[in-house]
Amino acid sequence: MMETKDLILGKAKFEDWETLYRNVWSRPETARYMQWRVTKSEEEARERMHKTISYQKNHDTYLVYDKKTGQAIGFAGVEEMGPQIYQDASIALGPEYVGKGYGKQVLERLLEYCADSLWANEFYYSTRAENTASKALAVSCGFSYRYSEQKTDMRSGETYELEVYSRKLSARK
Repeated sequence: MMETKDLILGKAKFEDWETLYRNVWSRPETARYMQWRVTKSEEEARERMHKTISYQKNHDTYLVYDKKTGQAIGFAGVEEMGPQIYQDASIALGPEYVGKGYGKQVLERLLEYCADSLWANEFYYSTRAENTASKALAVSCGFSYRYSEQKTDMRSGETYELEVYSRKLSARK
């Protein structure tokens, strides 16, 4: 478990399926820039939660909880790219939780975790070129643009431009 001022990043629990479904998985505006499809029913959400719990057992991925309400409002994580190099494994927040500084709290906490606990010295962050909010988040957290590459959206088959940013890390003393 990790904490920020307003949020908790923790492993999924089955009972979180309903708030994650309502706040994130059922929301087209959240899925827009992601590689997953909108979850269309409560039954699908329960099945997806079982898969999420299983996946999180062996990966540095977490649900994002609002401290005030305890509701699951998003998800985030990191993955290793190489020795001491990590990248985001996506950060997603429900639309009602965007524009409140929560994305920045999540990203900064993940950077601290990578530097202090995983001994990372570099972190990569990627976003679709048209996702202006995500690009602004990268810049506000001290990332520098590295390169762009063309990708294919697995859902639609359409191509898009992925921008990749990086930032050097150092463990806090």
